[in-house]
Amino acid sequence: MAARKQTGWLVEFLLAVAAIAALLALWQVGVTVFSPPAFLVPAPWEVGRALADNAAYLGGHAATTLAEMLLGLAAGSLSGAVLALAMAHWQLARRLILPAIVTTQTLPVFAIAPLVVIWFGFGMPSKVFMAALITFFPVASAFHDGLSSTRREWLDLARGWAAGDLATLLRIRVPAALPSLATGLKVAATLAPIGAIVGEWAGASAGLGYVMLQANARLQTDMVFACLVLLAAMAWLLRAAVAFAADRIVFWKDS
Repeated sequence: MAARKQTGWLVEFLLAVAAIAALLALWQVGVTVFSPPAFLVPAPWEVGRALADNAAYLGGHAATTLAEMLLGLAAGSLSGAVLALAMAHWQLARRLILPAIVTTQTLPVFAIAPLVVIWFGFGMPSKVFMAALITFFPVASAFHDGLSSTRREWLDLARGWAAGDLATLLRIRVPAALPSLATGLKVAATLAPIGAIVGEWAGASAGLGYVMLQANARLQTDMVFACLVLLAAMAWLLRAAVAFAADRIVFWKDS
């Protein structure tokens, strides 16, 4: 089983590398054939040169965005899991919390971001809040669905042993819902960068979103693409790390 999982990760990695190589080849072919101005679509090698020439500068801002992503993902995942547990354990909590959760997700993040910056300032807290706001819903939704779909025979067994509601929740429903929680965390990991970048676009003095705004104003499209490359790489690595950890924790899922 372990060898099969390692082979699966290797295959996924090779497929990702092949997909990236194919995308770069198509990009280069398109630039060569249509010859667009560099300020519209730069060639891949120009983006690579921008990454190399500004490695230290971009690295510092990428570290800021990565910290916002990680903190936002942690805060959003924790709050989502706690809300899911509350909704699963208390019927009244579900009736009160679920409409509020749905309402927060119907509001466009671009409309909320300026308000969040006003409330929390131009520093990191507003970006962490935005990342948490966009990541807690998939975690809460997936975990709550898992808690609500525990196999009936397991619940009957708990009642037969006279287990209370809290004991049943913690010892049966939560372990059974961990695969659903893992799925929600994987989705949240791909959304965390969006929240951080939107927060930086609304107002920031550091981060890849800030660099993108500055470069876009100067028509430095190669720098914008360089930021996008770094952002995509961080998002991919973050999701891979979350998926790796989740698969190791919920090791019985495939059984």
